[in-house]
Amino acid sequence: MRAIRLAFLGLICGWAGLASAEGAARPAGLPAPVSEADYPTADLAEAALGQLLFYDPILSGNREVSCATCHHPDFGTSDGLSLGLGDGGAGLGPDRVVDPDNPPEQRIPRNSPALFNLGAKEFTVLFHDGRIEVEPSRPSGLRTPMGTEMEQGFASLLSAQTMFPVLSADEMAGHYSENEVAQAVRQGLITGPGGAWDLLSRRVAAIPAYAEMFGTVYGLAPEEIGFTHISDAIAVFVDVEWRSHSAPFDAWLRGEAELPPLAAEGAALFYGEAGCAECHAGPFLTDHRFHAMGEVQLGPGKAARFERHARDIGRMRVTGRQEDAYAFRTPSLRNVAATAPYGHAGAYSDLGAYLAHHADPLAGLAGYDPGQAVLPDLAVEDWRIMDDDAERQAIAAAVRREAAPLDDDRIAALVAFLDTLTDPVALGGRLGIPAEVPSGLPVARP
Repeated sequence: MRAIRLAFLGLICGWAGLASAEGAARPAGLPAPVSEADYPTADLAEAALGQLLFYDPILSGNREVSCATCHHPDFGTSDGLSLGLGDGGAGLGPDRVVDPDNPPEQRIPRNSPALFNLGAKEFTVLFHDGRIEVEPSRPSGLRTPMGTEMEQGFASLLSAQTMFPVLSADEMAGHYSENEVAQAVRQGLITGPGGAWDLLSRRVAAIPAYAEMFGTVYGLAPEEIGFTHISDAIAVFVDVEWRSHSAPFDAWLRGEAELPPLAAEGAALFYGEAGCAECHAGPFLTDHRFHAMGEVQLGPGKAARFERHARDIGRMRVTGRQEDAYAFRTPSLRNVAATAPYGHAGAYSDLGAYLAHHADPLAGLAGYDPGQAVLPDLAVEDWRIMDDDAERQAIAAAVRREAAPLDDDRIAALVAFLDTLTDPVALGGRLGIPAEVPSGLPVARP
């Protein structure tokens, strides 16, 4: 199998306002530009296999939902919703609605995160609460809440994260009364013959085109195809498809162009007085850490299996430490202008409003406008937490950041700077949406 180092595109977009960088003032503390060394090597045949699996609903219990349902390039590799509808929904993006013949019990508890640069080497923790991390001291090299047996065999952290959505009733598995995969999950049968992963693998292996591709890419016979091979291929596709390093911001970092005046003003604020770079650091604009910022919660919250509704305490649910209460992972800001709504619960559809909240978290929490949420109609208690004064006070009490309110002009400058992180190459993807998938099931399209 020939491993191919992806050519570094280094494209400078024809974006209005870019010019020679000679003599331009630059803020202190800028990160080094992204380089080819920031990514692993990638095999393009493996990525092409992963592309088909990513868009194929065969990996969902009811064969109706694919990875692309909630991570679609037309919506910035998210879904354009505050909280999505997985199994039990119909349509795509903000047009997704409840399937009247198979309504979901609840919304997906957290906002669907964007996928840009997740294959980069510095991404060693994933999900809003960081429940999966690289941990070299463990036999699997990973730490997850799933136990050592389930952690084995994944080629990367990005590969291992796929174990979660395919097992979630809200996302891809469906209700236990509907299909054999959900029934296996309900019984706690995940690994081994007859487990949920094995059932999905056998579906894939039974399709001749997939069997042939797995033989070519991994040298596997159909009966040898396992879930970790499926997830490894998907991970390589995500890594290849959505590497983002050719935005105007990147040309600026390389000293090849300067920013337009308003964006330059925003950059000075971002790396200076506004303090954004304290958390949104490095070339991917994240410190990969967790911070309590008075985030608005809506929807069911991230509950344990036996809980119907729960406050979403973020990182604390993983660590058990009180100091981690209501703290969530710093997201990368790559292509942020295209990835609304924002926040772990997608509470904000407007980027400027979300920046204002971050600058003054307590005021943002107290003055939140529910009209910012983008939610398909579903008869559930979306505002149970925000309607409870004690719950709101608990979220506010966890905030450690001092207020530094921003006026409208400064917010406009910051938004102009964040617009320079928009990378049309990454947004469009490199392999694109396949015309069809080997299962013959519908491919997600708006």
